[in-house]
Amino acid sequence: MTPMQAQSDDTIVALASAPGRAGVAVLRLSGPQVPDALQALGVHPLPAARHATLRRLRHPQSGDVLDQGLVLYFAAPHSFTGEDVAELQVHGSRAVVASLLSCLCALPHVRLAEPGEFARRAFYHHKLNLAELEGLADLIDAETDAQRAQALRLMEGSLSYVCEALRQGLMKTLAYAEAFLDFPDEDLPPAALAEMNGELAQAASDIATLLARAGQAETIREGFRVALLGAPNAGKSSLLNALAQREVAIVTERAGTTRDILEVRLNLQGYLVILADMAGLRETDDAIEQEGIRRALAYAREADLRLWLVDGSQPASSLEATGLMYQPGDLIVFTKQDLPAHPSLASQTAANLKVSAQTGEGIPQLLQALGSHMMTRFTASETCVLVRQRHVNAFHSAQQHLTAAMAEDDLTLKAEEIRLAIRAISAVIGAVDVEDILDIVFGSFCLGK
Repeated sequence: MTPMQAQSDDTIVALASAPGRAGVAVLRLSGPQVPDALQALGVHPLPAARHATLRRLRHPQSGDVLDQGLVLYFAAPHSFTGEDVAELQVHGSRAVVASLLSCLCALPHVRLAEPGEFARRAFYHHKLNLAELEGLADLIDAETDAQRAQALRLMEGSLSYVCEALRQGLMKTLAYAEAFLDFPDEDLPPAALAEMNGELAQAASDIATLLARAGQAETIREGFRVALLGAPNAGKSSLLNALAQREVAIVTERAGTTRDILEVRLNLQGYLVILADMAGLRETDDAIEQEGIRRALAYAREADLRLWLVDGSQPASSLEATGLMYQPGDLIVFTKQDLPAHPSLASQTAANLKVSAQTGEGIPQLLQALGSHMMTRFTASETCVLVRQRHVNAFHSAQQHLTAAMAEDDLTLKAEEIRLAIRAISAVIGAVDVEDILDIVFGSFCLGK
């Protein structure tokens, strides 16, 4: 039994709205003592379930009025956590919230909730599975429309549906294997073994398709990372500030000012984009600057897109920095277009983006180019359900076990590999139960009669 399960008899309370001064604050309670806690605050009789009722909330000992607000009561099991739940919508002053929390936590078996404990109780009472809870967490953290839509799909069961369909198919296949092993005298279909390998191959193919699209969903959730690269004083920090529309990076004439990686988060066409300014690329004896360059190159290798910034007012030799790791698909951006262009770059600038952080020239075109490049990565995002690395790891494991099962001639070992594949998929949604397999064995095949 986990510590959380051991404490399930407690009633928990927490501020469910953002902390600080506000027009309205929401306090949430969950647990068996909810009716007693409401009555202790002077809420009696209890409001009808799911009906908002305006009540005065009083101090349990003195009877002084603490506030007046709306009280909602959700009787178990028809609540978010599956327990008795109450919400108090009160005035959002720190004094009101502090007084109510203090009074509630002074009651027997009522305590402050631990981080995520309401969601954990929802999981323990089978209101949400693990994947749906992750969708809920992502929805709360969503910064863009794409993140919101993806999180909502996850919370509403898109991944759960996929996992359950795979689980049911594989459990049926495992039931065939178990029946052959444990009940050899039963009259089973002669083509069952061939069908078994066919089902395994189809499941492995479905998993491979999901894994191929997983990178898109992860990028939507974590952000599309864009590295700003170039020689010192190429205008990286100025461009970062211009795109962020605020002073993020220090801009000076001194080369090598930027050492650490500075990130800015933008909402571009409904997607999260993370722009990273970093040390200028050059040969140097400065140990600190060398470390900054090493980090810059490491970040650039993992970035989704690299923008190579070139000072358009300098000779063509300033393009040399791009030779370090330029790849097809990278964008070259000529900066400082408010200054006279260097003649040696005339043939280069015509075919590439040109911007000025000082005047804003070319910024809309650059954002459009970024958006176009980014959108090519998300053409199939509607079907992406493997949102987190945990999901990807579990499906990779299932794929490996299915591959091993198809290659295995020993039926006992084949069954074990199938069982491990089911367990890996089940771990995504938190549903690991061997009784499911037994139900199929003794139900579909009428065995054990």
